[in-house]
Amino acid sequence: MRRLVRPFIVIAAIIILVETWLWERIGPQIRRVIDALPFARLKQAIHDGLERLPPYATLGVFIIPVLLLIPFKLTGLSLIGHGHVVLGCGVFLLAKVVGVGLEAFLFEACKPKLLEIGWFVRVYDTWNRWVVWAHGYIDPVKKRLQAYTRLVRGGRSGRAFKLLMRFRRIQRERAAEMAGAAGA
Repeated sequence: MRRLVRPFIVIAAIIILVETWLWERIGPQIRRVIDALPFARLKQAIHDGLERLPPYATLGVFIIPVLLLIPFKLTGLSLIGHGHVVLGCGVFLLAKVVGVGLEAFLFEACKPKLLEIGWFVRVYDTWNRWVVWAHGYIDPVKKRLQAYTRLVRGGRSGRAFKLLMRFRRIQRERAAEMAGAAGA
């Protein structure tokens, strides 16, 4: 049973880490874009409006980017369904990245108000525990892959990798010889 569940656990951990990575990388980029916009009074009015909202209304602000990006995500899925896989994936992923970036920006602006909602604090804490769990699950695999990559790239022209491949070829040849001797 564990072998059947393990791929789903790995996929869940990867999704959590990708979402977190996007959140941490794209949110500050959106912040820079918004800071670079010349509409200082409009930005201040939006900020002041968010400050005046009660906690549950602030939570409702997060629905806006989701609703705005649904048509783009559906367009991406439609393109994929009509055989334009690369274009469809590009549209869908762009909508995903923009959505995560906007959510990260809004979350940072609204975080103090949101943390006044008891169940939101529990969900937020649960998410943070999942991120820690996902890192604990994926980081050892990532380190092994990095070590293998260093092995492949290491030395002069991957000398260690060539030696490893030679060793494996010798093992296969011996196994084939032993199988041939046992069958004779």
